[in-house]
Amino acid sequence: MKPRFIPCHSGQASHVQGRHFHLRGERACGSIREMTRVLEDFFEQDPVTCARRLIGCRFEWHGCAARIVETEAYDSADDPACHTWFRPSARDFVSRQRPGDAYVYLNYGVHWLFNVLVKGGDREGFVLFRAVEPLHGIERMRNRRPGAKDELLGAGPGRLTRALGIDGTAHGASFLRAATCGILLDQPVEPLAGPRIGISRARELPWRFGHPESRSLSHRF
Repeated sequence: MKPRFIPCHSGQASHVQGRHFHLRGERACGSIREMTRVLEDFFEQDPVTCARRLIGCRFEWHGCAARIVETEAYDSADDPACHTWFRPSARDFVSRQRPGDAYVYLNYGVHWLFNVLVKGGDREGFVLFRAVEPLHGIERMRNRRPGAKDELLGAGPGRLTRALGIDGTAHGASFLRAATCGILLDQPVEPLAGPRIGISRARELPWRFGHPESRSLSHRF
């Protein structure tokens, strides 16, 4: 199935995880009105395809915006590095949540990591956002990560959640249609590819993807 996208002109509302999210209206789109929003069926592809295609997209989160420049794919069935291999709660999350929902967890008790759920296609799993390049709301990001260079504000999975103000309250959120959150098609590119990093299992899989021109990557390829 070909992924479906919509322009930013919905004025509906939805309830997510007990919270009320207003969907984006035309006035909220502002200068990005002509961009198209990624919907749930984008994440009904396999995790590797989703991870590749997200490079260059625009990620919006409550007043901040950044370009997605680095991702990693995790497969729920054949990937021992995926949480579904050793966390029953992750398996339950895959079974009950919608494609594109936020999967957020605390890594080693220090950093929140932001993922999106992939399900409904041939393969299921997650895409980890590893790095973003700041575009809007940079002053807020600076305040959250004082002393960091602008290009490094989101250069790492823990850095980006701190810069954007993402924590465990976002876990399970269906954010793709929310008024102040979402993912928008922006500048698609042919990404770099290489082995995943920061893990101890299945490190040989070339499922890490990055923007070839970005200075905001977490590590070189």
